[in-house]
Formats: sequence, C-alpha cells, structure tokens
Amino acid sequence: MSGGVPNRSSRVRRLVRGPRPESVPALVGRACALVGLVDVAAGVFPRFRHSRMHTLAEVLPGSFGPFAAALSLSAGILLLLLAHGLKRSKRRAWRAAVVLLPAGAAAQFVYRHSVVGALISIALLVPLLVHRDQFAALPDPRSRWRALANFVLMGAGSLGLGLVIVSVHPNRLIGDPSLADRLTHVLYGLFGFEGPVDYAGNTSWTVAFSLGALGWLTAVTTIYLALRPEHPAARLTEEDESRLRALLDRHGRRDSLGHFALRRDKAVVFSPSGKAAVTYRVVSGVMLASGDPIGDVEAWPGAIERFMDEARAHSWTPAVMGCSETGGEVWTRETGLDALELGDEAVVDVADFSLAGRAMRNVRQMVKRIERAGYETRVRRVRDLGEAELDRIRRAAEDWRGTDTERGFSMALGRVGDPADGDCLIATAHKADEIPGPYGDLKAILHFVPWGPDGVSLDLMRRDRAADPGMNELLIVAALQAAPRFAITRVSLNFAMFRSALARGEKIGAGPVLRAWRGLLVFLSRWFQIESLYKFNAKFQPRWEPRFVVYRASGDLPRIGFAAMQAEGFVDLALPLPRFLRRRTKPARVCAHRPAERDVQAA
Repeated sequence: MSGGVPNRSSRVRRLVRGPRPESVPALVGRACALVGLVDVAAGVFPRFRHSRMHTLAEVLPGSFGPFAAALSLSAGILLLLLAHGLKRSKRRAWRAAVVLLPAGAAAQFVYRHSVVGALISIALLVPLLVHRDQFAALPDPRSRWRALANFVLMGAGSLGLGLVIVSVHPNRLIGDPSLADRLTHVLYGLFGFEGPVDYAGNTSWTVAFSLGALGWLTAVTTIYLALRPEHPAARLTEEDESRLRALLDRHGRRDSLGHFALRRDKAVVFSPSGKAAVTYRVVSGVMLASGDPIGDVEAWPGAIERFMDEARAHSWTPAVMGCSETGGEVWTRETGLDALELGDEAVVDVADFSLAGRAMRNVRQMVKRIERAGYETRVRRVRDLGEAELDRIRRAAEDWRGTDTERGFSMALGRVGDPADGDCLIATAHKADEIPGPYGDLKAILHFVPWGPDGVSLDLMRRDRAADPGMNELLIVAALQAAPRFAITRVSLNFAMFRSALARGEKIGAGPVLRAWRGLLVFLSRWFQIESLYKFNAKFQPRWEPRFVVYRASGDLPRIGFAAMQAEGFVDLALPLPRFLRRRTKPARVCAHRPAERDVQAA
C-alpha cells in the first residue's frame, strides 16, 4: 500500500452502493419499542382495555386486575428502555427482553384479556430466540454517574406519567381534586402510600398499583446502576503511552495531530505488527477516533481492522474526526466507510513568514502597539522551565479558561507541563505591573506540542482577561520568530471548520446555495466560533490543509456530530459539581483545549 498523498480529485472518496438492508437487531429494537408503548398504554388508559372476553374476567380474582395493570406498565417501560440496547445488539438487553416479553404478554392477557396483545409480545419473542446469535455485543464503558442520571430522568418521567394515570379516570373520581392534590397523590403513590385523591370501585387499587410500580422501577433501576460492576472508560496505560511515543519518534512528522493521541482519556488499538495504532474514545455509543493512525502507513490497515473489530464487538458506531487527506483515503479504502470534508487546518511555514507587506499590516500594527505598552514575550521548551514557573502557568491556564467545561479532544493534549512532555513549547507574555497579580507578571500563554522533530502544533491559548487585546497575535508572532532557534520549520495553528465554504461564499459570483450555507455558518458562529477562528487564522497567511470526518452512513452523521460535540466539550450531559466543591486537578493532568475560545473573539 502506498503512503503517498492522493490526487486532489480524489479528496473525498464515495463508494457507490445501494441502501443497506436493515439488520435484525434494528428491526427487533423498533418492534420492542412498539410493544413497550402498547404495554404502557394498556396499563394506563382505561379505554384501551376493551375486550370481547369479559366472561373470563368474572372468574379472575378481583385484585389480579390492578396487579396485572402494574405489571403491564412496568414491562412496557422496561421494554422502552431496552429498545436502544437491542438495536445495538447488546447481549444484556437481549436477556432482559427475553424475560420481560412473556411477562408483558401475561399482563396483556390477564388485565386486558387481549389475545392480540399477548400474541404481539410472543411474536417479538420468537425472532429474539431465533436470532440470538446476533445479540452478542459487549457492554459499553460506564460509571456510577448513570445511576444519578437515571434517578433524575426516571423520577421526572414517573411524575409525568403518574399525573396521567391519576387523571385518566374522570368518571371514577370522587370530588374535584386540584392539580396540587393530584401531584401529592402521585408522590405518595410512588412511595407506596395512599394520597388525597379517591376513586370509586377498584380504580383506587389500579392507580395505587400503577404508581407503586413506577416508584419501584425508579428505585430498582437506580440501585442496579449504582451497584453493578463498573466498566470505566478506557484510559491510556503507561505501556500504551510508551509504545505510542516510540511510534511518534519514528513517524510523528507525518501528521500534525499525532501528539494529541497521547491524551490519557483515550484508548488505543495496535496493529498486529505493533507498527501502527489508532486512538479513540467512546462517547454515547460512538467509537470516535481523531486524526490519522499513528505509525507506519504500511501498517495502518492492520490497526484500522482492529479498530473496526472492536467497534463490531461492542456494536459501537465507528467514526474518525479530523483525519488528513491520506488518512481519509486509507480509511475509506480499507473499511468501505465514507469521508466528508470537515474544514481546514492552518499551517504556517516558518521560512515564508514575515510581518512585512500589506497583508500583514494589521498584525504588525497590533504587535507593535502591544510591545510599546510594555509587554515582553518568552518562548521556551517545557523542560527548560523551573517547577515553580510551571506550576504558576498550570494554575493560570486553569483559572483563565473561558468556560467551566473543559473543551478539546481531537486537537488538544489535555495537560500542561507534564514531565513526559519536555519537548512541548510554551510561549508566554509578561508585563510588570505596579500591583502583581496572583501569577506574577504572567499575562498570556500559548502551548504547542511537537509535530515530528521540526514542527509544532498549537494546543492551548489562554490569557488574562484584564490584559490588552491582541495577546494571541503577539505570542503567535513571537513563536514563529523564535522557531528557527528550535529548528522548527512549520507551525500548525487552529482548525477552521467549513473554511472553504466561508471563503467561497463571500467571493463574487457565489451562488445562492453557497451564500445561504455561508449565512448559516455565520449565524452558528455566535455560539461555535466558526467564522472568528477562520478569520483569526487567516491573519497569518497560512496554507490550508483539508481535514475530514469518516463515517459509516449518512444517517449516522447527526449522532456522530453530537458525540463529537460532547467529546470536544461543547455539550455536557453530566451533572457537574459546583466549582468550589471540585477537587483541584493534579498539575500533570491540568486540561487544555486547542481552539482559542473567547480569546479569539477578544483579540
């Protein structure tokens, strides 16, 4: 296999193939959700219980009807919860469904006396048993935080559904209870107590059993998630990190994002020969790799095959964010996946960089103005800094972060000043104030990671909010001017999403579709720094290197995009502790992010 760069005409490889037939697990998962809805409806709505078998009801024990209603409701909710796991071929979801479907069928027959409802559940049970070999996916990484999330979501859902249960018997209500009374009745019922709402006949038992079932479900699922064995998200072990560093020493020059594979919240799979590796993180069922595989291009197919095997074993959705043109070609050729251009990386060749000329006028004037204001810059390797100064830089980087949520994944290392990262480059801005701040005269920080022996890649940009605007421009220029001293010939700056669309859309002759797409990107830039990052990078007259997202099917793109936003820190589904309660991160693990965040806008 050749490792050369493909032709521009083959930038995005599209495999021509027909629509993929829907798999058995996907069909079973959808059917399971439908049966769950039927069971819930049968347990909640009285009008849903019409039957031609009323004569059988006379021989059933009087209290068995309410009990069956609660059973039908419980089975339905659990089947709804299991539907997603069945779609993903999860073995544990299959086992639970095989137990619940007969229970739901029994409840349908006993409570509604519905032969059709029971047969629907049994009809779903048959393909589950026949195709049991297709439900073999291993569990996802998980933590006990899911127990808290389950309690909150199930509790809210139980309150809402409980209000429906209390209110769907208007002809049996005694009196006219208020909304507050109904809420009180639901809360009491979830804990197994009688509330202030009364009904005529056996309806009180039906409502009580149903509310009790909801409370039982919330408690049992939360306890199960809290006490089950933990499968924590994979972490990069010391051995894995050593092997990756060895690969980067030999092949790190090829990809500017290679060093970011050393993030310690990523897992790794190696090729059989050990000469290549793919690092990844699992987010919401998406196995998300970033950048190109590490190592010898000839060995990439073996690492990619291992990656795809791992995705199949767990039924994860495979995806790659930010791979290069060569990487996209290899991924699509070896796996049959598709690739789509995501944006461009700004790369500055040090030999070609100069502040002279009209194109650099704005940057030149800003840098001169800041220097006249008394700021000075220092560019050094991490190994050349003292521990006291490194500690001050780490604390400043943490406190100057623009958001509570740490951002960065595909183009962020996640730490500053680790002893193992001595080759990293730090550019700092300083200004002596009359009243020194908590970090002395430190005003701004740029952190670069190695890109082979002769390049660096921008990782982190932080500045004191009280400092003058233009700190980022000042430090980038300082780093570029100091680069020859460190034998650095190229510097990778920020990644600009949809850069080509923004550039082409503002040119004369752009069509209405392209202008509309650019307008949407400009609108989204209010939240995601799309246009501002592009314009910030363009100031330094870089060359643009395209980056791609690799995906399995178009229908996976929304899910992949959402997972990528979670990984990058733009969406946080966790429930964070208040800042004053958080444990301070150890110095070697202080996180970073590559995008300039608010610093770019402030500059």
